[in-house]
Amino acid sequence: MADLVCENLSMTFTNPQTGAAVHALKDINFTLKKGELLSVLGPSGCGKTTLLNLIAGFINATDGNAKLGGRTIDAPGVERGMVFQQGALFEWLPVSRNVDFGLRMKRNNPKENEELVEKWLDIVGLQGFGDTPTYQLSGGMQQRVALARCLINDPEVILMDEPLGALDALTREKMQSLVLELWKETGKTIMIITHSVEEALLLGERLFVMAPRPGRVHKEYRLPFAERGLQESLREIKHDPYFSEVREEILTMIWDMEEEIMGRV
Repeated sequence: MADLVCENLSMTFTNPQTGAAVHALKDINFTLKKGELLSVLGPSGCGKTTLLNLIAGFINATDGNAKLGGRTIDAPGVERGMVFQQGALFEWLPVSRNVDFGLRMKRNNPKENEELVEKWLDIVGLQGFGDTPTYQLSGGMQQRVALARCLINDPEVILMDEPLGALDALTREKMQSLVLELWKETGKTIMIITHSVEEALLLGERLFVMAPRPGRVHKEYRLPFAERGLQESLREIKHDPYFSEVREEILTMIWDMEEEIMGRV
């Protein structure tokens, strides 16, 4: 695996109605080392998803660059796996045919594919569901399928765009624990975008709070909660005084940004 490096990464769009330049991101600089877990949050319009899309290779920067292992990212690649908010699954196919989609595109050995599918379904807690039509699964189970489909291709970096945002509270908590377990067991580099401050604290050993106009990293935190979450209940961690302190600090930070956007300060 290799480091993910963003150097002066900037993205400018043109407003189609006014022709004015919109600075979605400006001078984003960071290095995400192999095996690190980064969460990113901030108010709407701060460029979180734009940043993820640049790293995924879905769009190209107007200035600066993102590199993985020294190679400039300018298109999607198998070394970067993506998990979306609502899995982007083929719901008319059975679970196994969703999970092995990438392997089939590579024309891998069918027998080896079958063994890998069983392995990853077991890891994400879906053993025995391979023949189940995907549309019959709950939202949480579908997100487990999406994780398995991503991980089975052995990407170096896993990019997650609000992967748990559509789930109910209990399922979301279970999936947060699963993400932490997969991070520890696979040693993958993971970058997760979320609107939930609590989730960002629980799932980020590093956490970026982004600010808008232009989108930039406003503050970075290095936190113990993701590592602790491998051994402790996430609910207990939420009652930790330090957790509460950082949560309130970030909530106030984002509230002030939102007020400024609305022109109230």
